Amino acid sequence: MATLTIRNLDDGLKERLRIRAAMHGHSMEEEARVILKQAVGGVSGAALWTLSRELFDGSKGVELTHAPREADRPAPDFGSGHERA
Repeated sequence: MATLTIRNLDDGLKERLRIRAAMHGHSMEEEARVILKQAVGGVSGAALWTLSRELFDGSKGVELTHAPREADRPAPDFGSGHERA
């Protein structure tokens, strides 16, 4: 697990965090973890699919074209003069 230190936190913001944590029965540290998880993480499964459709469906999406493929390169010859004794 990682550790995060937040410097120069406004006193009023810290007090609001303390009050919010107390209302939820958490420490300020746990409350900050909950807030961060809600803000930047935790989207998965069906919710992730729905969010991706909202972000990239229709006019918000991008039409991609397939890059032209060239012929495959010939396979390397591993048997020509590189045998070990």
